[in-house]
Amino acid sequence: MIAAAVRLADAGGLEGLTMRRLGEDLNVEAMSIYNHVANKDDLIDAMADAIFGEIALPSHSDEWKPAIRKRSISFREALARHSWATTVRDSGTNPGPATLRHHDRVIGTFRNGGFSVEKTAHAFSAVDSYIYGFAMQEKSLPFTTPEETAAMAAVMLAQLPTSEYPYLAELMADHVLKPGYFYGDEFLVGLDLMLDGLETLRDTD
Repeated sequence: MIAAAVRLADAGGLEGLTMRRLGEDLNVEAMSIYNHVANKDDLIDAMADAIFGEIALPSHSDEWKPAIRKRSISFREALARHSWATTVRDSGTNPGPATLRHHDRVIGTFRNGGFSVEKTAHAFSAVDSYIYGFAMQEKSLPFTTPEETAAMAAVMLAQLPTSEYPYLAELMADHVLKPGYFYGDEFLVGLDLMLDGLETLRDTD
């Protein structure tokens, strides 16, 4: 049932997910779904937990930085597959077992990597805010491929008064319009900057 709900949300967003449509997809009466979840919010909590179950958990046996990097990439990929999840995040009141396991493992990775409890909280918040923020930014962009990006940048640059916005024009001409540019590649650059900064935070008294 949860997998079917995720599939419907992937196709039409959370606004397109109703108990009636879910029932039709499962070939059951919509009311029978309430034998498994209390309401739509309860269903969405379970769906969010399922998304956390897709994310590669960091290993306590690995160094913290590559472990968190791998987990962050996996997290972003999960959000790309399920764009509706960027508006849900994890439930603060009713987290499921996959969510709890995920959070505990991430916290443990930072703690075993030498972060204090306080700095672990800072690091966890910073990394996840970056991942969610980047995913939401990607979702809002009107292009999805390098070709679409280049085409839109070329149109914008042609219409842009470069004398008024010289640095914006420079960025588009000398970076965005370079062959093979893809906005999604910016993620790893920012992530590595974030992790290097967290290492400095860890080592600062």
